[in-house]
Amino acid sequence: MDNNRLTFHLRIAVIIFCFLPQLSNAQSPWNVEAQRIDPNHYFGVTVANGMIGLVSSPEPMKVKDVVLNGVYDYYQRGRVSNILKTFNHVNMNLDVDGIRVGQREISNYKQVLDMKNASLTTTFDVGDKVTVKHTLMALRHLPFTALTIVEIKALKACVITPMSVIEAPNHLADVRNLYSEIDRPHVKIPLLTSVGKSPSGKHTVAVSNSFIFSEQHGHEPPLIHEDWDYNMHLAKFYKSLQAGETYTFSIVSSATSTEHYNDPLNEAERLTVFAKLEGTDRLLQRHVAEWEKLWKSDIVIEGDDEVQKDVRFALYHLYSFAREGTAYSLSPMGLSGLGYNGHVFWDTELWMYPPLLVLKPEIAKSLLEYRFQRLEAAKQNAFSHGYKGAMFPWESSDEGTEDTPVWALTGPFQHHITGCVGWAFWKYYQVTKDKLWLRERGYPVLKEVADFWASRVERKGLGRYEINNVIGANEWQENINNNAFTNGMAITALRYASLAAKELGLLPNPDWDHVAQNIPILKFPDGTTKENETYDGVDIKQADANLLSYPLEIITDRSQIERDLRYYEVRMSPEGPAMGNSALATLYAKIGNPDKAYELLIKCYTPNEVPPFGVLAETAGGTNPYFATGAGGMLQAVIFGLGGLKITDQGIIQQKATLPKKWKSLQLKGVGVEKRDFVVK
Repeated sequence: MDNNRLTFHLRIAVIIFCFLPQLSNAQSPWNVEAQRIDPNHYFGVTVANGMIGLVSSPEPMKVKDVVLNGVYDYYQRGRVSNILKTFNHVNMNLDVDGIRVGQREISNYKQVLDMKNASLTTTFDVGDKVTVKHTLMALRHLPFTALTIVEIKALKACVITPMSVIEAPNHLADVRNLYSEIDRPHVKIPLLTSVGKSPSGKHTVAVSNSFIFSEQHGHEPPLIHEDWDYNMHLAKFYKSLQAGETYTFSIVSSATSTEHYNDPLNEAERLTVFAKLEGTDRLLQRHVAEWEKLWKSDIVIEGDDEVQKDVRFALYHLYSFAREGTAYSLSPMGLSGLGYNGHVFWDTELWMYPPLLVLKPEIAKSLLEYRFQRLEAAKQNAFSHGYKGAMFPWESSDEGTEDTPVWALTGPFQHHITGCVGWAFWKYYQVTKDKLWLRERGYPVLKEVADFWASRVERKGLGRYEINNVIGANEWQENINNNAFTNGMAITALRYASLAAKELGLLPNPDWDHVAQNIPILKFPDGTTKENETYDGVDIKQADANLLSYPLEIITDRSQIERDLRYYEVRMSPEGPAMGNSALATLYAKIGNPDKAYELLIKCYTPNEVPPFGVLAETAGGTNPYFATGAGGMLQAVIFGLGGLKITDQGIIQQKATLPKKWKSLQLKGVGVEKRDFVVK
């Protein structure tokens, strides 16, 4: 072997040794191992890069779903847009001595997610013939490209036939399957490609992949293309292995659409060619380096290994589902599947956005850009409903128009989301002090939000500027008047708009402050905050009135906070989503009761964990993971509750905080634009 080939071989060996074996150490605080895999009760974990999401499967070398961010069409549920399930372009088949490997042919099946490097490794044995290690990642530095690394070790002499497969879901139309090879003097570039139309023809989607063979194995094996039908084709090769021999190769896979490129077919192939010629080691180095940058903003808990892993698991998902430099937002299920049609709700601004804002403001900025680019649609929505300003839709997809199914009354009536958007925009300015952004992005949105609320109130006299016929955060109470959270968010958004104007040297509309002063917050005779005008103490879906204490801080008196907590905590339904108890946990921490906060922190997510990875469902016993909204709420309880952080006009500060008995220390690393560290001991 010459020196160049030896050097290459050593580089690959070092990367595989350093990067992949740590996945087998399930005790690492960075690793999440699937426990007791049951194919009939399996909820996959996602590897994603903010653009593509790959959802794991119990089937060997397969994924359940491929989700491509921002691509919507009208099909399936509710006569509204649905995030498009595109080609599955990362699946593989494997034959050993001519026998197709499936669940019945394997043993010692194990899957481990490495959160530090955002990769999923699956290992299994095929009889007494081979052991297989299959590692999958959505490359962080290449937003449209995935990398698969396969390592097959022969236990006895055999012939293996690995196959790279592209499959089309039935709803894609006009599917074309292509195979070609680009011939260069020193390299041949095989391209397995598919292109098709979304159900209505609105979008063209395309995928392409290619093998990368290691120089250590000598000549590349010849590839065979098999075109089975319109919905599936594959490329495969045969390789004879001797007992003890290990064979390693990779596959790069790219996915694009007309949402991202005018010519997605050619671009998918170009991106695949680029990734193939970068080579496995360079791709790994860049991917690992990008995740290392992300993890410079981290949460470190000493004394509670289990919660440490759970918190990092939540943060891993938020980092995976969004990315800097885009205008895409977060759906409640992120990129983990098709839940809630991939639409954007208040879940983004009030629950998932705050942890990202303090840890990764550059990613949080992308979520706000999504709203800004749909401001005109929100203004049209307000006009259609007889209001001024901008009325953001309860469910938003690509165009920013209302995408809630007609049978759900939340679309016409859950108006608090418009306040949530304004609230999030001002919080970004408080953290970054980016005055140019405030002038060009922040204030234009805040002004329209304030104009909406000034036109939305019904002016019935001083102290009675009412907001009637709404649905609040507690969605089980429909078409109610003067909802606590809706009124509180309207007050807050109106005040923030005035602050933004003054910050820019502009004269705020005096009506904004006047309206804010006259919106009522209702109370029971004993002083407890009343959720709405007709609320009579029934169980609630989630926190509503308590949100006036956090995050809105309209209620700051400790005795009032405690009174509201006592009243509403016992009325929180066990059938509600995870966010309710996380808000209460944050409040208990803020008033100096860390052990009660810890109790509710555990309660807000552990009943929602589903096998085999413990990914979060929306509700206890639910089957629609991953519920990124719940992850955001849990992280807020740690960051703003037990960690004591607060976003103010002076930026991010830390108030006095006390830890639960079990924790020795809590470190919030890389916070804000200054990337500061905050510690509680």
